[in-house]
Amino acid sequence: MIRRLYEWILALAGKPSAPYALGAVAFAESSFFPVPPDVMLVPMAVSRPDKVWFYATITTLSSVAGGLLGYAIGALLYDSIGVWLFSLYGLNEKAASFQASYAQYGHWVILLKGLTPIPFKLVTITSGFAHYDLFWFVLLSLITRGARFFLLAGLLKRYGVSIRAVLDRHLNVVAAITVAVVILGFVLFKVLL
Repeated sequence: MIRRLYEWILALAGKPSAPYALGAVAFAESSFFPVPPDVMLVPMAVSRPDKVWFYATITTLSSVAGGLLGYAIGALLYDSIGVWLFSLYGLNEKAASFQASYAQYGHWVILLKGLTPIPFKLVTITSGFAHYDLFWFVLLSLITRGARFFLLAGLLKRYGVSIRAVLDRHLNVVAAITVAVVILGFVLFKVLL
């Protein structure tokens, strides 16, 4: 199944719909979807190294746009959808302490957590819940998400052939590591709150 998904993403990279699919995943991940856009960005970039910077731009802008939806969920819908999402991830009791940390460390929270495997949707929803300044939220999200995806794009541009060879030979191991990193992100979020 993982091999078929990987091959589908590689084939998708050659289609005109590729940027839309990547953008949709990046958008959704920043507001409600549990899978990071890296799982699409990496295979697409190694398949089409000539488009790596374009893909990083799409991922960054879509992630920030999705972050605005996450912010709106936190600001406008926390009592219904926000509570449900935090409950889904087992974080209801931590939301208040995370909101309080925004008073002192808001800029650093967004910058640092946007670079880590901590799910960005948790940062975006909580930013809205904490009524963090929207201008600073968007600016810091652009900086941190851009840094993450453009750094990844640079690595893929430079080492893409080697990365593709590893993916082709050891896809299941890479997939397991990716799942472990996502789970670690949730655990770190809970611990660091």
